[in-house]
Amino acid sequence: MDTPGASGVDLPAVVDDEREMLLAWLAYLRGAVLRKLDGLSDEQARWRPDGELISLLGIMNHLTHVEWRWIDGGFWGAPVSRREEEFDPGPGLTVAMARAAYLERAASTEAAARSIPSLETRAARRSEKGTDLRWVLLHLINEAARHAGHADAVREMLDSTRGE
Repeated sequence: MDTPGASGVDLPAVVDDEREMLLAWLAYLRGAVLRKLDGLSDEQARWRPDGELISLLGIMNHLTHVEWRWIDGGFWGAPVSRREEEFDPGPGLTVAMARAAYLERAASTEAAARSIPSLETRAARRSEKGTDLRWVLLHLINEAARHAGHADAVREMLDSTRGE
């Protein structure tokens, strides 16, 4: 049974499969970030309080890149990088484009997580003990949760919209 959250959005259901539970929480937090951009223009989505913090568009763009780095880079060994521009995307990135990229990345992350044999499978590029699929999913949940809270604050400062 789902439990309604403060915003009326249901919390993830309790499931016996740990992998599916982790993916459900990640999806829930992605949804929180996506909802923060609902109804905003590209200009509003780029707004940064006093030029500080990260814009809502920057948050979503960053989270898209975080998942890409950990899954494609960490597990599949693809060359990846981290650039400061992901936090402050240029005018070529619209809300619609960023949303589509985030949803596409989410689908790729979920497909990869389901294809990896075990939660104990170690990331190819990370040799530290414990850096397995479980750790990576928890790390992605942590990143999404931290930035969802950040998005809450930015959106409230932007137009007084409150929520999860």
